[in-house]
Amino acid sequence: MNIKLRLTVMSFLQFFVWGAWMMTLGHYGFVEKQWNGAEFGLVFSTMGFASLIMPTLFGIIADKWKANYVYAILHLLFGVTMCFLPLINAPIPFFWLLLIAMSFYMPTIGLNNSIGFSVLKDDGKDPITYFPPIRVWGTVGFIVAMWVTNVFTKEWGFGQSIKISFIISAIFAFILSLFSFFFLPVIKKRQDSSTAKKTLVQKLGLEAFILFKQKKMALFFAFSLLLGGALQLTNAYGDSFLQDATVFPKGELINNFSTIILSISQISETMFILAIPFFMKRFGIKKVMLFSMMAWVLRFGLFGIAGNSTFGFVLIITSCIIYGMAFDFFNISGALFVEQNTDSKIQSSAQGVFMLMTNGVGAVLGNLVAGLAIAKWFEDPITHVKNWPGIWTSFALYALAVTIAFALIFKHKHDPKSLEKFVH
Repeated sequence: MNIKLRLTVMSFLQFFVWGAWMMTLGHYGFVEKQWNGAEFGLVFSTMGFASLIMPTLFGIIADKWKANYVYAILHLLFGVTMCFLPLINAPIPFFWLLLIAMSFYMPTIGLNNSIGFSVLKDDGKDPITYFPPIRVWGTVGFIVAMWVTNVFTKEWGFGQSIKISFIISAIFAFILSLFSFFFLPVIKKRQDSSTAKKTLVQKLGLEAFILFKQKKMALFFAFSLLLGGALQLTNAYGDSFLQDATVFPKGELINNFSTIILSISQISETMFILAIPFFMKRFGIKKVMLFSMMAWVLRFGLFGIAGNSTFGFVLIITSCIIYGMAFDFFNISGALFVEQNTDSKIQSSAQGVFMLMTNGVGAVLGNLVAGLAIAKWFEDPITHVKNWPGIWTSFALYALAVTIAFALIFKHKHDPKSLEKFVH
């Protein structure tokens, strides 16, 4: 098995174990367990909480030890923890157990990238050229996992409870763990060329926080946090929305194939990733980020006006297609903005701050606030019936407010020359 194929399998399995359960967690919490919005918001925030500290911690451990072994052990522990999730009914114990699982899983996303880069470099291959086609298979894995879960859990399939998705995820996590132990090359420890003794702050990659002293970077990180609050909302509530019998009667195409329909969002990601270089060079970073924010407005808004009709179905499909622009345009353009506006010595740390603000702090606050808002204003406290048009419209209005504020406040001049060599 050649290096490219090994890394492709690793990337595929990495996101398969995530996609197997994440998109259906809303249906599991709202429908099967009858949790309210606040309880589910807390549960879904586990990914954000786990992203605050654990990737940095295990990144340090991986630098000191063999990264592929750390990666394998983390997936093993994640799989074991997932096996216990189907046994938990109450939201608070479920929150703590899922938090433990995500504390093992979230660091593996960064390790997946670093292992890929290291293996390619050791094999004499340019990561910029070889890694993107490998990483695309991660998205494919996520999509396939959603389809597999749909087959095993919906009425037209095997009719199992959504809880089986946790077991599916655990099985493939075990497979990935074994694959990492026995098929991935041992990562050579990188020697630090610097003779200066590093401070604890430097070891933890915290020196990039000095960027908050710069008005432009502080504003960028602030908007990263604000938009980060919206990034996981459709992943959290999309499947439960399409499964809600008060909107789409049981037996309809939409709820029978809800997970597969939502997978169009991930398929769209692969398409829009290919279009990013064109948009970057033509419009510049700020406009591309604005396109992303406007796409989020449409993503939520189209869900808000969609109903049980042919036209409603078209709106849902359109929303899923738009998701690719909404999600990837901001993440990639934001990462490029950080790279262009920070010193080379702290670029890696600065990227970590960007991810912390979006997938960490932003995701935590977004899920908690959204959950509380749904429980207070958009959910019957007794029947748990939800006002889905109100929910999606409120999300759309939030995204619109962030978009307008970003357009007016954030200043960045497009320099075409700075993007001439941009390749993704």
